[in-house]
Amino acid sequence: MAPRKVFGIVLAGGEGKRLMPLTEDRAKPAVPFGGQYRLIDFALSNLINSGLRQIVVLTQYKSHSLDRHVSQTWRMSGLLGSYVASVPAQQRLGKRWFSGSADAILQSLNLIYDEQPDYIVVVGADHVYRMDFDQMLEAHIASGAEATVAAIRQPIGLADQFGVIEVDPARPERIARFLEKPTNPQGLADSPGEVFASMGNYVFTASALIDAVLRDGERTDSGHDMGGDIIPAFVAQGAAGVYDLKRNIVPGSTDRDRYYWRDVGTIDSFFDAHQDLISVLPVFNLYNREWPIYNQQVNSPPAKFTRDAKGALGTVIDSIVSLGTVVSGAHVERSVVGPWSTIGSGAKVVDSILFDRARIEAGATVHRAVLDKEVVVEAGAEIGVDRAADLARGYMVTESGITVVGKGSRVRAAQPAEPEPAAQA
Repeated sequence: MAPRKVFGIVLAGGEGKRLMPLTEDRAKPAVPFGGQYRLIDFALSNLINSGLRQIVVLTQYKSHSLDRHVSQTWRMSGLLGSYVASVPAQQRLGKRWFSGSADAILQSLNLIYDEQPDYIVVVGADHVYRMDFDQMLEAHIASGAEATVAAIRQPIGLADQFGVIEVDPARPERIARFLEKPTNPQGLADSPGEVFASMGNYVFTASALIDAVLRDGERTDSGHDMGGDIIPAFVAQGAAGVYDLKRNIVPGSTDRDRYYWRDVGTIDSFFDAHQDLISVLPVFNLYNREWPIYNQQVNSPPAKFTRDAKGALGTVIDSIVSLGTVVSGAHVERSVVGPWSTIGSGAKVVDSILFDRARIEAGATVHRAVLDKEVVVEAGAEIGVDRAADLARGYMVTESGITVVGKGSRVRAAQPAEPEPAAQA
């Protein structure tokens, strides 16, 4: 029997409005994460580790940074037709952008026709997780379904935050209903306090997916969305299966991080996901050698921790510090520091995320803040300490109190108030 052929599609065209200002100058999948990664690296690493060797990344909004990252980081040898290719909207069906994730695949069917795969794995580009898609593919083939949706168990009280899958009691491997953010869903038969939430990852029999997006493209009442239109169409035909992430055993995973999956679509969830990385026993473990998360290999020296000019020692506690960074007599705690950053004498960085080439000058304080690339916090300046002051300076502050500073900004120290004139005798 000829070996099956599997094609990977990464949907990377989202704007990421809820991550502003981090997405002001880049697509959401290109947002830095975990010091030296981009969000898309998690999806691509999972596909590569699962054995896929022909993968396209469908891009659209502000894609330059993302396209450059894919071309520089995900170079394949080209042997046996291996590649990871970034593909922008090609306007093959008219002078228009993608109108949804299903329309992105419809407008890119030439890529599928060229490869003629048996199965297609479709994933999002902005979630943090590990998953072996080969195991999901085996389950899809064995089930006889035309479409299979990966699902993670979530507390029933959080159901209104997800697309929720309800299974057929007579055939629990098949989807009976696909509900978008329901307020009163049914719990699982084996765990009434939980629901199946869609992970946004799918496996399709190739011919079935082609037929589905062609039919959807003819509809005028469709949003042309994978989760909102394509999957419900398969459900209506009784042809959609569910794959419980608990069936997926990733090599090197631990009981603590085995079923980790986080949608980092907001600043708060983005911040929380970073906190998951830095605990002594991390909720998501970046140090799994058996299932690595690949990233761009930058020619950088190791991180360096030094005394300052006066001989004062710095401290780094429960933090990730990337290559090229120098911490000199400063205090860093519960933070993630990106490549080539500098943190000067007496500075404090606590509960924060610093992107590449941040510069925290002597005596500055950064607290519960996210600093984009090349942000400078001047000597003695504070950010994330006084919510009202941050808002007055034009910075975005979330309801939970996380301050976000846009790319290339300079946070200046407060100017001392001028003394009032002396009263006249």
